[in-house]
Amino acid sequence: MLPSGELAPVKVLAYDYETGFGLLRTAADVNIRPMELGSSTGLTPGERIVIASYGGSRTARPAMFAGEREFAGYWEYLLEDALFTVPLYPRFGGAALIAADGKLIGIGSLAIGDAIDGEQTVPGNMFLPIDLLKSVLGDLLSEGRSSGPRKPWLGIYTEEVEGRLLVQRVADDGPAMMAGIKPGDIIAATGGKPVVSMADFYRKVWAQGEPGDVISITVIKGADVHELAIRAADRYQWLNLQHSH
Repeated sequence: MLPSGELAPVKVLAYDYETGFGLLRTAADVNIRPMELGSSTGLTPGERIVIASYGGSRTARPAMFAGEREFAGYWEYLLEDALFTVPLYPRFGGAALIAADGKLIGIGSLAIGDAIDGEQTVPGNMFLPIDLLKSVLGDLLSEGRSSGPRKPWLGIYTEEVEGRLLVQRVADDGPAMMAGIKPGDIIAATGGKPVVSMADFYRKVWAQGEPGDVISITVIKGADVHELAIRAADRYQWLNLQHSH
C-alpha cells in the first residue's frame, strides 16, 4: 500500500525459509525513497524505537526494545538473534522497526505473548534483525533463497507442553506423515539423544544430515515408545510439488 492508500501490484522475487525474509518488487515505479538500513546489533533493552506499517505515517507508533534472544517456531524454524519489542503492535506483518536515527533495523514477523519473559510475561512482537537480511540479500536477489547448506525437513509442527514436545500436526504427504507420526505423539529423542525443547530438537535433527538422509526419531504414542526412521526432505521441493497439484 502506497502513502496515498493506493494498492500497488508486486512480484515476489524471493522467499527464504531459513531466515524468514522475502523480497517483493513493485510492477511500476512508485517514486518512494527507500529507508536506509541500520544495524540491529548493539541495541539496549529499554531503548526507544518506532514501529511503522502499511497505511502511511499514521501507523507509526513509539515502542520499546525488550531484548534479543533465540526464537523457535513450530514450523521447523530457528532464529538465533530475534528482536523483541513492547507493547504489542497489531500491524506487525512486514512492519518496519526503526531506530532513533531513522534507519531500518528490523522487519515485523509475529505477535507473541512473551516479548518480555519473566515471572509475568508481557505481550509484544518479534522482529527479524536487519543484519540477517544483509547477510543473505545477495543470495535472495540472485537465487531467490539463501545459498547456505540445506537443512533436513521433516514436516512436523510441534508445541512445547509442560516440558514435552507435542506433535500438533504433520504436513500432508510430508516425511513425518509418511513415517507414521501423528498429532498427539510426543517426541522424546532424535538421533538417540533426548529432546528438551523445540530449539534443541531442531538442532539435533539438523546435525544428523541433510535432505535425503534418514533421521531417527523416538516418539511416544500413548503408552508405547516407537523408534522411527524418517527420510528427510527438502522443504522447497515439497512446496513445489504441493503447488503443482
